[in-house]
Amino acid sequence: MSQHNIADIRKDYTLHTLDEDSVAATPVAQFGHWWQEATGAQILEHNAMTLATCGADGMPEARTVLLKGFDQEGFVFFTNYDSAKSKQLLENNQCSLLFFWKELERQVRIAGIAEKISEAESIAYFNSRPDGSKLGAWASPQSLAVAGKAWLKETFEFYKERFKHGEIPKPPHWGGWRVKPVRMEFWQGRPSRMHDRILYQQNPEGGWNISRLAP
Repeated sequence: MSQHNIADIRKDYTLHTLDEDSVAATPVAQFGHWWQEATGAQILEHNAMTLATCGADGMPEARTVLLKGFDQEGFVFFTNYDSAKSKQLLENNQCSLLFFWKELERQVRIAGIAEKISEAESIAYFNSRPDGSKLGAWASPQSLAVAGKAWLKETFEFYKERFKHGEIPKPPHWGGWRVKPVRMEFWQGRPSRMHDRILYQQNPEGGWNISRLAP
């Protein structure tokens, strides 16, 4: 596709509207409303979210991870604590999350502070995973260069043999992160690019200020 044709790609958004007087009092409650609608719309992997981090070197990086839980405390995902994303979060715990649900013409942007969840929470989730995923957590030195695909397969088979007679425990280097929001924006596509953007900004008292942003 030529650059000219790419520039011609456009879509008018008409499905929903979003108004200050109809949103929930807190951003997590509002997210819960949209989450239920995304679930009802049967969007494929609507828990997929872009995680953006920036470590000590100042170079931002983004990748897709899966949301595994949310409540008033924040948004939880799991990973290898030795991975690039985890190392960046240890250097700089400020990060952002992005959900894009194109079928509903919506996106949610979350800026927050990341912290490791408790060991008990990580163990509880790990124990709910399929055995293959548990073995993968042991076998993969995430984000490191490896000798090749054959090496990864051999390492997976090594741990499969090691744990074949019992429960597969959670590796010490694996667990969850919780992103506690300080700012959340809800974006609803609208006609003529006059999109609805509602921003929740945490105030010094711990409450939330709600405002409309220009599209």
